[in-house]
Amino acid sequence: MRIGGVALLALMAASCASVDQELLDVQFPDVPDQWTADSTVGGTPTGDWVASFNDAVLRDLISEAIANNNDLGAAAANLEQARAGARITLSNQLPTIGANFGAQRSAIVTDPTTAAQAGGGTGAAQSSRLYINNFSVGGSFSWELDVWGRLTDETRASYKDATAARADLAGAQLSIAGRVAQAWFALIEARQQRELAERDTVARERNLRVTERRYDRGVSSSLDVRLSRSALGSSQANLALRQRLELEASRALEVLLGRYPAAELKAVESLPVLPPLAGAGTPLEILTRRPDLVAAEARMESAGLRSRAARKQLLPQLTLSARSGTSGPDISDLLDPRRLAGNMAAGIFQPLFQGGRLLANSKRARAAAEASLYGYVQTALIAYQEAENAIAAETLLDTREEALRLAYEEAAAAEELTERRYNSGAATIFNLLDAQTRRISAESQYIQAQQQRVSNRVQLYLAIGGDFLTQEKLAALSASVTGE
Repeated sequence: MRIGGVALLALMAASCASVDQELLDVQFPDVPDQWTADSTVGGTPTGDWVASFNDAVLRDLISEAIANNNDLGAAAANLEQARAGARITLSNQLPTIGANFGAQRSAIVTDPTTAAQAGGGTGAAQSSRLYINNFSVGGSFSWELDVWGRLTDETRASYKDATAARADLAGAQLSIAGRVAQAWFALIEARQQRELAERDTVARERNLRVTERRYDRGVSSSLDVRLSRSALGSSQANLALRQRLELEASRALEVLLGRYPAAELKAVESLPVLPPLAGAGTPLEILTRRPDLVAAEARMESAGLRSRAARKQLLPQLTLSARSGTSGPDISDLLDPRRLAGNMAAGIFQPLFQGGRLLANSKRARAAAEASLYGYVQTALIAYQEAENAIAAETLLDTREEALRLAYEEAAAAEELTERRYNSGAATIFNLLDAQTRRISAESQYIQAQQQRVSNRVQLYLAIGGDFLTQEKLAALSASVTGE
């Protein structure tokens, strides 16, 4: 008996030991106080990151996408499923009360010979049957006492799953907002690139007309004409490509909005001017900011609770049960307290041999908890990688954009000068085509750099988790989905 008591205490101590926390401490990397890419952006991030772009159309598009997106609808349904599952698990801690009512009518043949001769017909056969009624009512009560806290662990695990589902919904909203923003900015860039290709085509057509007039006057050669025609053909081909890419960008955004991809959505003329980055928080803060990390942490805790509950399956289970019932030929007999019969029992169930099922289930739950812990650490590492990359790109893309702006402005000035020299006969067609090609390439790269910088700002907001995901916001999000 002493050995059994020591073993029981050892098992309980093992079930409460923070083995998972020790493993987490070993696996989780040392996190610096500031971002290594740029320690100066550690201030409080902007609260409403969408407003930082100062684009009313973008806000309307994000609202439309959140209202119509199918992925968000699926996440909301998963949240409701998790909430219902938590309520189901909570019911296991409460007593189970049941009631039953029965009515039976039976016939007894008192004269079988007469009944047989009558063939089951009327008359004498009916007088040989005796009908007896029996009514019954009963009730039952059963309650498993949560002595070791196993049911509590299972309930807490289910509510952790619900927390993860709420974070998944918030993450889906953030992801959709980011995807819509990036798709919108990609559409704006596609429009600007298409307009640039149109201007280039017009310029090449003008070059060809000038060259043909010079050829007619004998100033230019047929080589100049052919080179101008070749340049115009290349520009027309590039224009067709840019038109296709703009249509595809429009359709991609329309799908995110839940619309039919008819390429009817048109972009505004220019990309937004980015304000200075207000701040990106600290590496430790994104553990509570990013919805995917909140969800991963909740699932890790849920798996740990289920692992502990599985170990407690090896402990004795104490159940209280009671039954009561009565019966009689008349319904009034059911109300007679003298007929009421009942009993109550309390039992302890101790699993002895189940073919190793309980032990194997405990090991499986333990392995699932460890896998969830490793998954949480990996999710955190990826989050830090995304944040550090976006913060580093914030400065580098700004430098690149400024350099390309300078290159474009100088190339445009060189093109204008070369065109004047060509018209006056001081420059060749080679000089003009080369200057125009350089300007077109520089302007295209400059537009692309502007879009990349704006898109990286969106990626940065996604990497640091957008707004703070507080418990109040989680509760408000849950209420908005369920309509409570």
